[in-house]
Amino acid sequence: MMKGVLGPGMADEHRIARTLLALGAGDAVLDVACGTGNFTRGFARAVGPEGLAVGIDVSETMLARAVSDTQSAGLADRTAYVRGNAQEMPFVDGVFDGVCCFAALHLFADPSRALDRMTALLAPGGRIAIFTSVRGQSVPLRTWESVAGARSGMRLFERDEVTRGLERRGFDDVRQLVTGVTQFVGGTRTG
Repeated sequence: MMKGVLGPGMADEHRIARTLLALGAGDAVLDVACGTGNFTRGFARAVGPEGLAVGIDVSETMLARAVSDTQSAGLADRTAYVRGNAQEMPFVDGVFDGVCCFAALHLFADPSRALDRMTALLAPGGRIAIFTSVRGQSVPLRTWESVAGARSGMRLFERDEVTRGLERRGFDDVRQLVTGVTQFVGGTRTG
């Protein structure tokens, strides 16, 4: 319902992520707030045995399931999972060809710091894919969103907040698809 009545389903989300990231064989990709690794495993298939898909999440329970499901899928040779915080990710800068953060940026204590860190981890020409909240346009909807956001702790981004944030961080070809009170945003890091 958050994606709207006719919003994309899970298969569409996977397709959108793959499109925004444009992963190829041998790429290294990071899945931020990977949960049980559903997207991470899809990325592992896309990068092939020469590539690497890394998932990071704060939840030990989610990561244990991700590891188990990844082993069952036969993708453990090209997949790694790390327990960590999105604002302080323990990776060397500039090593990933793609960074994905779906359904989590609006939950982080410091989304700006998380975006800074994701940007730093991308190699020049690397791509980012984000799926997060977006505030509605109407006054009644914005009022409801303010109450719901305050109660849930979920941040609601203004319509241009994430796109401008990426542009300020040196991303080109920034694209956005708004559906319901959610948005998909992607871009390519320059220099």
